[in-house]
Amino acid sequence: MKKIRFAGVALALVSSVAMAQSAGDTYKAKCAMCHGADGTAATSIGKSMKIASFKSPEMIKLSDAAMIASTKNGKGKMPAYAGKLSDSQIKAVVAYIRTLQK
Repeated sequence: MKKIRFAGVALALVSSVAMAQSAGDTYKAKCAMCHGADGTAATSIGKSMKIASFKSPEMIKLSDAAMIASTKNGKGKMPAYAGKLSDSQIKAVVAYIRTLQK
């Protein structure tokens, strides 16, 4: 019985790590060119478009739902990712962005 519980915990940990790596890969592929690898938007595109840093107080205050909606529907010059990314990918990327805010 202990082996089964251990296997379940190990599987959950591996799944969490895989999801975090996948979200980071998605962020790098779809978001980093504008928002920067660290989320500060210190890229040439980020600067020219005056994109706010994810570390700014106004971005930290945004709810996950607001960030998910912006990602799905687009905002300003940011393209919509509905249909390009799944709902679970978008939620995972928002969770990844939260790690950049720390």
